[in-house]
Amino acid sequence: MMKRYLNLSGDSGVRAYLPGPDAIAVEFLDGTVYLYTADSAGIDSIATSHRLRKFRWR
Repeated sequence: MMKRYLNLSGDSGVRAYLPGPDAIAVEFLDGTVYLYTADSAGIDSIATSHRLRKFRWR
């Protein structure tokens, strides 16, 4: 189940997310879901998103 993105700034187009081992699925406000993987976004970006979700995402 996807987790709601908190959108603390109020200007994000993200509604929800679902982290995976080497990827993160992101649901946008229009309902589109995109899977960001180590191949598509880079392993560093995936690692950063996993680290940030501990502080900003629930």
